[in-house]
Amino acid sequence: MATIQKDLQHQATNFGEHAKEHGKDVVAEGVNKAKDLGATAAQKAGEAANYVGKKADDATCAVGAGIKSMAQTIRENAPDKGMMGTASSAVADTLEQGGRYLQEQGLSGLSADMTNMIRRNPIPSVLIGFGLGFLMARFLTSSRS
Repeated sequence: MATIQKDLQHQATNFGEHAKEHGKDVVAEGVNKAKDLGATAAQKAGEAANYVGKKADDATCAVGAGIKSMAQTIRENAPDKGMMGTASSAVADTLEQGGRYLQEQGLSGLSADMTNMIRRNPIPSVLIGFGLGFLMARFLTSSRS
């Protein structure tokens, strides 16, 4: 009877060790699959962000083309002489420059220029931010009433 008990105890120990090793393999496989899923999700998120960024740049370029077209329309329809002619020419020039900038630089160039401007002028930038926040808060609270 002692041998049967020792034999059963030995088999139980072997079974426990085998289950432990198999459990480690299952856990390791699960960890690897989770890592693969995480890497795939990160890659897909990166691809989606690139796609959205490209579409935003395309839209910015289209807006730039529209602004340049508006400048051309102003030039064609505004008077050539006098104060109105000078003013309309200045507006058309400014619109054309802005449209060209948007077409050439895109959204990424615009954000880089904005970042550089904020770095060069931090205090006015903070004040402008506070002012815009105040105006937005006033607008949003007044629109609820």
